[in-house]
Amino acid sequence: RRRRAATSRPERVWPNGIIPYMISGNFSGSQRAIFRQAMRHWEKHTCVTFIERTTEESYIVFTYRPCGCCSYVGRRGGGPQAISIGKNCDKFGIVVHELGHVIGFWHEHTRPDRDEHVSIVRDNIQAGQEYNFLKMEPDEVDSLGEVYDFDSIMHYARNTFSRGIFLDTILPRYDVNGVRPAIGQRTKLSKGDISQACKLYKCARCGESLQESTGNFSSPGFPIGYSAYSHCVWRISVTPGEKIVLNFTSMDLFRSHLCWYDYVEVRDGFWRKAPLRGRFCGDALPDTIVSTDSRLWVEFRSSSSWVGKGFSAVYEAVCGGEVERDHGQIQSPNYPDDYQSNKMCVWRITVPESFNVGLSFQSFELLFTAIKPLSSLSTTIPGLQIEKHDSCAYDYVEVRDGGSGSDPLLGRFCGYDKPGDLKSSSNKLWLKFVSDGSVNKAGFAASFFKEMDECSRPDRGHCEQRCLNTLGSYRCACDPGYELAADRRSCQTAACGGFITSLNGSLNTPDWPGDYPPNKNCVWQLVAPTQYRITLLFDGFETEGNDVCKYDFVEVRSGMSSDSQLHGRFCGAERPDAITSLHNNLRIEFKSDNTVSKKGFKAHFFSDIDECSKANGGCQHECVNTFGSYTCQCRSGFMLHDNKQDCKEAGCDHVVSSVSGTISSPNWPDRYPSKKACTWSLSTTPGHRIKIVFNEVDMETHLECAYDHLEIFDGKDDRTPTLGRFCGTKKPAAVVSSSNKMFLRFLSDNSVQKRGFEASYRAECGGNLKAGVETKDLYSHAQFGDNNYPGGSDCLWVITAEKGYGVEMIFQVFEIEEEADCGYDYVELYDGTDVKCPRLGRYCGSGAPEDVYSAGDAIVLKFHSDDSISRKGFHARYTSTKFQDTLHASK
Repeated sequence: RRRRAATSRPERVWPNGIIPYMISGNFSGSQRAIFRQAMRHWEKHTCVTFIERTTEESYIVFTYRPCGCCSYVGRRGGGPQAISIGKNCDKFGIVVHELGHVIGFWHEHTRPDRDEHVSIVRDNIQAGQEYNFLKMEPDEVDSLGEVYDFDSIMHYARNTFSRGIFLDTILPRYDVNGVRPAIGQRTKLSKGDISQACKLYKCARCGESLQESTGNFSSPGFPIGYSAYSHCVWRISVTPGEKIVLNFTSMDLFRSHLCWYDYVEVRDGFWRKAPLRGRFCGDALPDTIVSTDSRLWVEFRSSSSWVGKGFSAVYEAVCGGEVERDHGQIQSPNYPDDYQSNKMCVWRITVPESFNVGLSFQSFELLFTAIKPLSSLSTTIPGLQIEKHDSCAYDYVEVRDGGSGSDPLLGRFCGYDKPGDLKSSSNKLWLKFVSDGSVNKAGFAASFFKEMDECSRPDRGHCEQRCLNTLGSYRCACDPGYELAADRRSCQTAACGGFITSLNGSLNTPDWPGDYPPNKNCVWQLVAPTQYRITLLFDGFETEGNDVCKYDFVEVRSGMSSDSQLHGRFCGAERPDAITSLHNNLRIEFKSDNTVSKKGFKAHFFSDIDECSKANGGCQHECVNTFGSYTCQCRSGFMLHDNKQDCKEAGCDHVVSSVSGTISSPNWPDRYPSKKACTWSLSTTPGHRIKIVFNEVDMETHLECAYDHLEIFDGKDDRTPTLGRFCGTKKPAAVVSSSNKMFLRFLSDNSVQKRGFEASYRAECGGNLKAGVETKDLYSHAQFGDNNYPGGSDCLWVITAEKGYGVEMIFQVFEIEEEADCGYDYVELYDGTDVKCPRLGRYCGSGAPEDVYSAGDAIVLKFHSDDSISRKGFHARYTSTKFQDTLHASK
């Protein structure tokens, strides 16, 4: 037998298979969703259970360590232990792999007998990574009768820690079923992984983990009858925020006092010691059981020789209801997988009196719709996805300040932006989730907790002027013209700064034009009337610092707070460009440290009316101000609604035939949506090529661009040769097609979302063309017929026919700047594959050359224009033909 690499130390096995966990706050909502999907994958196929940590002493923490992707093997005990999910590790299969270490698995290839199954190519291993290929000692590994598993999710791939992507570090030594086995899959648990984990944690031999929203199960052999000494466990787990309704549909078990021998037992929780809801035997059907949370434990045992039919049961997950707790989780049905259609869930959350309810979204993804928060308590930050449409009419989350649907609305949310933290004004909060029958997304995950408003106390947090409440805390602030004293509670008069409402004016640093004092913090808040924008112009500028602006600096923001939209942080001696506010207010902050002082700055400002400054002109995406009016525009991947203001998610397949332009990932320059597939089919004038130049690239990084990426194909679709697959943040070199067609495909997965890419394209003249039986066209320039050819052109076409055939070319239109020797603009033809071959002629003027036939299988056409006079250009047709006895000579 070939042993597997599982721990042999019992203290490393988690008691009862229960693994408490925490997730560090630096992970995004989509990353948290992947972690939960991976944990549910282990739960689905084994009897291991992951629970959010409360008071448990030993638990795992999802975090980011310098090791990248790594974890302690098994339970360490005595406190928290890290499972590191570093850069590029936040993929489902990789997290499942790292959780395998947590559960108690070593890497498969480190087993003591691994040399019987794989070969290690040590010369190809990266320097410093050799320790990852060491064998375990026999006393560290227990096989439990399982064979070596090439398909294990714990097995390295062929090139793991390789010095080069095409160099192998580990190879199977023999064939399995006639083929050399693949290794290193990161898709799902193998049969061997499941069997090994079930043996390691002594899982019941029958029963299963049930995670669907509805289901049924029954005792073994039902309805024929169960055998003696059976033991089965069913673990029902639904989405947090849902409850389980369990109904027994048949019951025929041996009846005994207190159901001592044969029984089915239901517990309200995740394990065998959860509160007992009932132990049943005999033939009486139990009453309906409703869980208090999202898990139920159902256990069946038989010990008598009497055989009954057994039992059968059905369950259903129901969302919403009364939630009376200090804290907890609420998620959309089926989260983190896509929610179902036509769902409506209403939660009424209640915390103890004298507290408020705080609500914080970790992840949000509903069908993409317009977001219109209705309270100052709600803000939007990147990371939310729900179906998006006008006023969130289809799929949405609605939050109200109280315990009913008629209480004040805090906000209705949908789309891709995660709502900001919300807080009720009482101890009750009402939350509603609705989905329609169309597009489904991943939904949302939120946590709720009891929250106290420290600023509502009589002492107002001991703040002298302003108390700003935050979820879980508060901070003091001062009015414009004042600054916080050293105690961070009281305020003192500032030597600079202030609140300014005039339409124009000037401001400067203290002591201008002399040196400013050290340790100063000045804040000016400029406020103009609604529908005005403020323009700031610097007349003089000189501060300490360089490009980093680490010491003394001036910071300009659109808004009134220190976290408003940043225009720039400036320092040094270079005067900043003019800055125009996004709205009707502008915040200028100056800070100096205690070292070098310079002159500072002097600036003036003025205000001007702007229709876009009021509610973005009613535009959902971009409002473009024009003289006396404005227009609304949508970002890539969206189209303007019929109301000319809102944007709706559009198809992501683009057909582009313009000569030049810009393409970008959906929602650029903001983060692209998850699980998006977009294509661009570019075509240009026959005889021309397409050139792509990248302006910005910001996609998820991976060595092979296996996750989020842009792929470019040299032709009309993705079946043509690839010109490159791109990801990460490094701008690729320009990409040029070989014909007048190019196909681009952008894919994003469900984990990391970044800004994406922006690229410019344009038609390029010249290239290699194939002459065939069908007649093809060739034009002097891409905008032939619309504009004259551009100056400064130098184009070279090589037209080739099949071997045994020649090339025939006939000019349909010919209008080139005329000159006696064709010295300015001209067309040259060569009989061969380059300009060193015999020249057939140089042509210009308005008379078309005679028909041209090659002596061989190729013709070169060269077109040159200088930078002065231009004309219409030329249009030629070419085809392959049988060789002719005569050639066209110079005209």
